[in-house]
Parts: sequence; C-alpha cells; structure tokens
Amino acid sequence: MWLILAFLSAAFLGVYDSLKKKSLKDNAVLPVLFLNTLFSSLIFLPFILLSSTSNIFDGTVFFVPSGSLREHLYIIAKAVIVLSSWVLGYFGMKHLPLTIVGPINATRPVMVLVGALLFFGERLNLWQWAGVLLAVVSFLLLSRSGKKEGIDFKHDRWIYMIVGAAVMGALSGLYDKYLMAPVSEGGGGLDRMLVQSWYNIYQCFIMFVMVWIMWWPKRSQTTPFHWDWAILGISLFLSTADFMYFYSLSLPTSMISIVSMVRRGSVIVSFICGALFFHEKNLKAKALDLALVLLGMICLYIGS
Repeated sequence: MWLILAFLSAAFLGVYDSLKKKSLKDNAVLPVLFLNTLFSSLIFLPFILLSSTSNIFDGTVFFVPSGSLREHLYIIAKAVIVLSSWVLGYFGMKHLPLTIVGPINATRPVMVLVGALLFFGERLNLWQWAGVLLAVVSFLLLSRSGKKEGIDFKHDRWIYMIVGAAVMGALSGLYDKYLMAPVSEGGGGLDRMLVQSWYNIYQCFIMFVMVWIMWWPKRSQTTPFHWDWAILGISLFLSTADFMYFYSLSLPTSMISIVSMVRRGSVIVSFICGALFFHEKNLKAKALDLALVLLGMICLYIGS
C-alpha cells in the first residue's frame, strides 16, 4: 500500500513541477511561492478547524490533532527546511529547462538512501538494490545529456541553487521519516496530518515576511508579478502529492529510501510535459535514460 501511494505521489509531483515551471515564466519568484503556501494553507485550514471544533473527521485520515508545543516546534523546523529547498528550487527552475532540473532533483534519493542506511538502519534486498542502481545510472546519464544544451554545470549559479534545493530536499525526507517514526523506535511520533497541515501554515507566515521585506520594497526594480492559474494548480497538486507521501511514510513497513526514490520518478512526468508544452531540446538523447528510470521503478516495486 505504501509503495502504491509513493507512485501516485510521484505522478502528482511531476504535474506540480510542470505547473511550477509555467507559473514562473517571466514572473516574480517570491510572490509565486508565497501564493503557493497561502493556497496550500487554505486547503488544510478547514481540516484543522473542523478537527478542533467538531467530530466530523474523528477516526478518519483527515483528522488533525492539536499537537503539543514540542510537536509544533518540530513542524516549524520542517517548514524552515522545506522552504529553504523551495526558494532555491524556484529560482533555479525559473532559469533552467525542466529536463535539466529533473535529473538534478533526482539525485535526492541517493542522498536519502545514504542517510537512511546511516541513521535508520534500513536494508535493501537484491531487487531494490537493482532498482536503485538503475535509477542512479539513468540520472547520471540524464545529467550528461543536459550538458549538450550549453549549460556549464561548474559555473552556473542556477545549477548551484538546484543542487542546494536537492540537498535540502533530501534532508527534509530524512527528517520526515524521523517525525513519522514511533517514539518507541526513536522517532518523533507525530501525526502525518498534523505535520502536513501545520507546516503549510508556518511556511505561509514565513513567506509573507520574506515577500514584505525582500520583494515588496523593490518590486518596481525587479521582475513584475502577474497572476497565472497555474499558481493555484501548484498548490492543489502539491498538497495531494504530499498527502499521499505522508500517508505512505506513516505506514509501519514503509522505507524512506524507497519512497524517496519512487517520488523522484516524477522526472518522467515532468520530462513528458517539458517535451509537449515547453518544447525542450535533446529529447532523443534522454529517451533511453528515462527507460532506465522506468525499469528501476519496476525493480523497486517487485522488491517491495
């Protein structure tokens, strides 16, 4: 069950990346990110309010417990980590093709895998290792294919931002596993809906401050903001993808290394969107690489 949820999360995440690329075209980054956090907060606010004032969601997957001060401090830390990744990732994605951003983001599972082996003692079987190795090879080949587009990976600041976003994203994945793990196993024991609902709320407040201080005073000197309906789509698809992701991690047998690897399969969806809607280049050179990604996902599914 947890692996099926991870695959569904990957599909929604791929659409989310594509909508994010569209919304950032010739647009101010910080207001777009603020609206993303605002709409995501509005999606979960009814669950928070109704859970605390009624029994409508009692016993369902949508119930949001109140949470202690300690738990909310954990969630604020997650909000800071995720927002750091998003700020870097949004700026990088605005200036780079989807078929370049995807492979770099796809290195996150490798970082998460190392962390999961070191900190959570997770072990993979032969099928899972085959899937991981195929995915790693395919991601490396995708990155090499991207160099044909004339982007200097060593001296491009947008590349560094995407790499930084990937590192922070991997850290967030490991932190999620800790938050979801039972206290008896050394984890935080937090409820998944508590985490997903409130970290969106906290991110919204943080982004409001950032927009007010960093963008609003200089808005006339930078890229102007314009509304795009893709901004609303970002929040809807991301919230759905994260709901499935957190639900997957909350299940007892879930493995963060596998869930994170499967989620990076979203690169397939974003690749297709990059080809169809953004007319990106060097698609033939990347077709074999994507086939390896698919094969790696199949191996992970069989092994799990």
